[in-house]
Parts: sequence; C-alpha cells; structure tokens
Amino acid sequence: MNYLQDAKKREIIIQNMYSIIGNLIYCFGFNMLIVPMGLYSGGFMGVSQLFGLLLTKGLHIPISPQVNLTGILYFAINIPLLYMGYRILGKEFAVKTMIMVGMMSAFLVIIPVPETPIVEDYLTACIIGGIVCGVGSGLVLRGRSSAGGQDIIGLCCSKRYKNFSVGKVTIIMNIFVYGICMFLFNIEIVIYSLIFATVSSLAVDRVHIQNINTSVMIFTKKVGISKAIMEQMGRGVTNWDGEGAYTNKTSYILFVMISKYEVAQIKKIVHSIDPNAFMIFTEGCSVDGNFEKRL
Repeated sequence: MNYLQDAKKREIIIQNMYSIIGNLIYCFGFNMLIVPMGLYSGGFMGVSQLFGLLLTKGLHIPISPQVNLTGILYFAINIPLLYMGYRILGKEFAVKTMIMVGMMSAFLVIIPVPETPIVEDYLTACIIGGIVCGVGSGLVLRGRSSAGGQDIIGLCCSKRYKNFSVGKVTIIMNIFVYGICMFLFNIEIVIYSLIFATVSSLAVDRVHIQNINTSVMIFTKKVGISKAIMEQMGRGVTNWDGEGAYTNKTSYILFVMISKYEVAQIKKIVHSIDPNAFMIFTEGCSVDGNFEKRL
C-alpha cells in the first residue's frame, strides 16, 4: 500500500512539473519568437490578441504599453470555458486548468518581448516558434492539465468523440480565427501566422501521448496480473491459456488496450508480479468499440 501511495505521489509531482515547464516553454516561445514578428496565434490566444488590439487601436482606450493585455484577456476569456471543463472532465481537471491559465497569464506578463526580433526571417520564426509553443502545450496536456482555451474544447471533444484530438480542434479553430484576420491584416502576416499555428498543433499531437492508443500482449506463467491491471488501472483484460513450444509448459496470454501514457504504469504492475514476463507493445492502433479514452 505504501508503495502505491509513493508511486501516486511521484506521478502527481511529475505531472505538475510537466505542466509548469510546459507553460514556461510556451510563453517563452510566444513572447520571444512570435510577438516580435507581429504574428498572431490561433484559438483563444489569438482572440485575446485581437481583442486587445480592438481596445487599444479601435476604441482608443488609454492602456499603458507596459500592461500585457494578451495575458490578462486570455485569463478572462477562459473563465466560462473552465465551467465546461468542470462539467465534462471533472473538478480536478478544472482546478488544475485554472491554475495553469493563471500561471500562463503571469508568464506572458513577466517574460519580456524583445524590441527587435531574435529571428528575423518569418518562415524560420514560424517553424521554430510553432515547435517550441507546441511542445510547451503538449507538455501541459501530458501533465493531465490544460493551458485553457481551445485545449479545453479539444479535450472535451476528445472525451465525447473518439476521432477528435486536441491538435485537430485547434486547427479547425485557427481556420476560423485567421479567416477573420484576413479582413484586418496583410495577407502575408495571416499566412505566416497560420503556418505557426499549424506547426504548433502538429507538435502538440506528438507530445500529447494520451492520443496514442497502444495494444499490449503479456506472456506470463504467474497468475494475478489480470486482476491487478483491472483493479489498479480500470482497464479490461482478455486472457487465454497458451503453451510454450519449447518447454511444453502452460503460460498465460493477456491482451490489454491502453493509451501510451499508461505504458509505464502497466509495466510496473506486471513486473511487480512477474519480473520475467514478456510484453509486446504496439503503438498507433485504431480502436472501434467500447474503449475509454483517458486524457
């Protein structure tokens, strides 16, 4: 029991570290590479940028240049989305997301925007910035949290609809946002901004490994592994009896479908019962039927 409690604590610490580091990486990439080039993010971060532009340039509201409106507005926009996350994904997710959104807003205010761009080429800035920001967002999601905005919508859709992923929802939202931007800005700025958002979305799906289904085949001579997996992971197990061709001894074959995020957990469970168990992991499986997608 103490071992399981310690493992749970370590898992929580690792998840929090993923979320904090991911937030910092995203804000660093955004403020250092994207904002100095005059580019716009997609999703709700882009909406925050546009809304800030409306307040300062459109309505001529006197706001100090030192005040980072993007971070502040991003936090305000996320408040109604947090309620949706609470209803669909649970209280723990909503609380962690609120903390992450507050942290992101703070990082956006604290991290300075350079007066002259670090990378002066638009395409290079888009690709590097997209990778950096995508990795940051992916790490936040990997920490079983969210940086808010379209991430909340994407996770809710992924929970309800098996063919959805966070990156796909982000791309759909970006097309809508940049469609509006085409009427406001130079087409070149819109195109480069869209490239940044697309690269970022692809990077998110690569890092957010909960999207990757993994099938597991376990070969063991010990009993009790099926029960342990069902009790500790809540996953269904199919098992049947086999026989070693060389030893002619009975062995047990188990089949489990999990997300890639759960690979380390199932390895610990199996090895704690049978250190000599043989396991085969197959990533990227397509699943149809009653399979719980965990985020």
